[in-house]
Amino acid sequence: MEASKEQSHGWLDKPPRPKSFPTDENAITVKDVTGRKHELDKRSLDYVLRSGLAGGLAGCAAKTVVGPLDRVKILFQASNPQFAKYTGSWFGVFTAIRDINRQDGIRGLFRGHSATLLRVFPYAGIKFLAYEQIRAAVIPTKAQETPIRRFVSGSLAGITSVFFTYPLEVIRVRLAFETKKDSRSSLSRICKQIYREQPRDVAGAAKSAESITGIIEQSRPRSGLANFYRGFAPTLVGMLPYAGMSFLTHDTIGDLLRHPSMAQYTVLPSTALSRSRGPGRPSRPQLTAPAELTSGAIAGLVSQTASYPFEVIRRRMQVGGAVGDGHRLRIAETARMIWLERGWQGFFIGLTIGYVKVVPMVAVSFYVYERGKWWLGIAS
Repeated sequence: MEASKEQSHGWLDKPPRPKSFPTDENAITVKDVTGRKHELDKRSLDYVLRSGLAGGLAGCAAKTVVGPLDRVKILFQASNPQFAKYTGSWFGVFTAIRDINRQDGIRGLFRGHSATLLRVFPYAGIKFLAYEQIRAAVIPTKAQETPIRRFVSGSLAGITSVFFTYPLEVIRVRLAFETKKDSRSSLSRICKQIYREQPRDVAGAAKSAESITGIIEQSRPRSGLANFYRGFAPTLVGMLPYAGMSFLTHDTIGDLLRHPSMAQYTVLPSTALSRSRGPGRPSRPQLTAPAELTSGAIAGLVSQTASYPFEVIRRRMQVGGAVGDGHRLRIAETARMIWLERGWQGFFIGLTIGYVKVVPMVAVSFYVYERGKWWLGIAS
């Protein structure tokens, strides 16, 4: 009997945790896929690298799934003359895909995809690892886990990632915007073209030249690295609702699917009791594949709706040097141009294909990330 008690309650007699080891939310005990338990510090370099790797792979997988749709959506948003007639209908989406395939083959549907992967791996990696770090700081305990804090954590993570990877996004959009069959859309050529562009403002250009300050302003070089951040302001504005609502919705739906009344249908039994944490917050069991994909799909639907007008403005600003007379438009001027061209519907042009793209993309992204964390031994 004594031996039995000692065996069943021996965990009560284990030595206290060293004082130097973190005891807050950043320190958790996990069990990896081999069944071995180990301590994990969320602030450690090991955790940062693993979470970044899981996020990067998740982003690449998601973007590859929707590569052709992403190409068509960019052509629609940027009002490419060759494809403007196809906008506004499901038939137009598939017709555009057919025409691209006939003109350039399968490679044409994935034009700019290499630049996409170069951008999305660091972007998604930084976004997910930043969310983990910011969330741990903003929401240290379960009692402080509110929708506002979740939204703020997601928004800050999105802003952090886009700041470091935005130039790659501009290059990707310009590669995808090219449609001429005889044009060689090489990465180096596009980079040189963006760097050398010297756009001028539409509004006030003539008036500003009348003053000394205006002459100085016009004579100052406006090409260079700044061109790779064209449309950056609306991107930041749009990232607030997009990333914030994405993480907020995903986590909220995940909590609902983990509710005891639904857990038997949505939770993997093998993960329900496989991890333990401190008293601050209970463990989060892994959702089944359909449940995880559902939470990600809903997150994509909500976040896309909230941020889409800013995305349209951003695309128009990014390709500003590739169409028209090269005028550089500010956010308000771009929004006014879109309004004059198509009215309020112009801010939601391509939203249908946006839904078709975002729902599977975000679903796959969250699914691969959560499974990636599990296989890398950092699921929490």
